[in-house]
Amino acid sequence: MLLDTTLEPHPAGRLRVARQGQGEAVVLLHGYPDNLQVYSELTPLLAVDYQVIAFDWPGQGDSDAWPGGATPVVLARHLLTLLDAWGLAKIHLVGQDMGGQPALVFAAAYPERVRSLVVMNCLAGGEEATSWEIKWLRRFGVNKLLLRHLPRLVFERALHTFLPGGRAGLAPALRRELWRTFRRRAVREVVVRMCAGYEAQLPRLPARYQQVSCPTLILWGEKDKHFPVAQAHFLATQIPHAEVTILPGAPHWMVLTRAPEIAVRLRAFWAASPAPGAAA
Repeated sequence: MLLDTTLEPHPAGRLRVARQGQGEAVVLLHGYPDNLQVYSELTPLLAVDYQVIAFDWPGQGDSDAWPGGATPVVLARHLLTLLDAWGLAKIHLVGQDMGGQPALVFAAAYPERVRSLVVMNCLAGGEEATSWEIKWLRRFGVNKLLLRHLPRLVFERALHTFLPGGRAGLAPALRRELWRTFRRRAVREVVVRMCAGYEAQLPRLPARYQQVSCPTLILWGEKDKHFPVAQAHFLATQIPHAEVTILPGAPHWMVLTRAPEIAVRLRAFWAASPAPGAAA
């Protein structure tokens, strides 16, 4: 079932947001070609005892584009703006795919705002192993052409590689929703800018990872076809205090296929984390 959403007005533009539950705040950051609905299975499970917030990045999903760039550093600043607007002093932060790098940057830059950090299935280190597709796209930069001119190919390939059953592994309503927003040219242009911005900053991101001081869980899918567990282990070398958990058999979009197990692991991690120093 898809999450109920609202369009919130902000000075920089409207933002689509889904909220469920009460308690300590958990903020979920998505990647592409998805939007906030990639957390449609996980959110209700966490909302039993947490206030869970998922949103479409500016310029993606149904959110308006905001001024500025689309690098992890800029997206981390956008997140800070949102937390201030929402009156959230401190949060549990969860990022997967292209939400992982902004989550890491945010935790490093604004440690006083983060209770804990969870990073899942992302490109953490530029020299670490990836799929041949990611290597090819990064080396030759053809992702820009594919995103602009062959969006259906990009989308279907993502479904095929992100889920065990490909498109058959995704509920029809969710598949239609993700395609509805990704097919928009303006959304894909933002993704093009994100890919370029992330690639430019990737060599400098490990220096930021090393500044992460909050309790950190590196939660990875063993069967992620694009970002194998070598990425998780690299991240662990940069954040030595981090806990590393590899989910056997889990694919890239494990937040959809393994949501109950992930919810259990997140709750256990949060319960074992040091008591927060400030209330949200």
